[in-house]
Amino acid sequence: MLDIKEENILRGLADSSIVEQLDAEEIAELSFYKSINGYNIYRSANFGIPKRFGRSILCDFSLARNGQVEHCHDIQPDPYRAPEVLLEMPWGYPVDIWNVGVMIWDMFENRRMFDGLDPETGKYENRFQLASIVGLLGPPPPEFLQRGEYSSVYFDDKGNWKCVNPVLLVFWEDCERNLHGSNKKDFLDFVRKMVRWTPESRASPEELLQDPWLLGDVEE
Repeated sequence: MLDIKEENILRGLADSSIVEQLDAEEIAELSFYKSINGYNIYRSANFGIPKRFGRSILCDFSLARNGQVEHCHDIQPDPYRAPEVLLEMPWGYPVDIWNVGVMIWDMFENRRMFDGLDPETGKYENRFQLASIVGLLGPPPPEFLQRGEYSSVYFDDKGNWKCVNPVLLVFWEDCERNLHGSNKKDFLDFVRKMVRWTPESRASPEELLQDPWLLGDVEE
């Protein structure tokens, strides 16, 4: 499992002109600012925006874990936590699939898929995150809840929500605001393959790489 979030995704350079421009500016006017106690201090240089980007690169593997071994500790950025992590169940590689699905939505829509903030305190809490998930996905399968000893804190035996903060029902089609027609349908189908309650029902990386929306094989 990886620490997948926006700041850990770099874009490769397919256009080196901005590097050459930076070199030219450095030669023309050095960024050296001053020296204090024998240490040189330099001004921050402005790095331009490339005309063409290369492949996306995932970085920062300090929190990576072996997914072939079951874990139960907290992981993932708060907005991207998978249900099994929130409910302190054993988790494995499928948490990354959930993470990617929610992150893609947040980046594409420029807003959170799930809101885990307490409206009164502004602080993140699991019960608000779970209520937001229920609002979009519906109640979790009871057999899934049986995997975690903390499920009863939030749900009854039938999977009904029982916390004081309410569940607000929302619909995929209403939440997505940037696409239309078949392109919208294919994008929602793509994200739905990843954002599912049970880990085993989420698509594999191989399946996602062949998805029509990701490949661009869709028509408006």
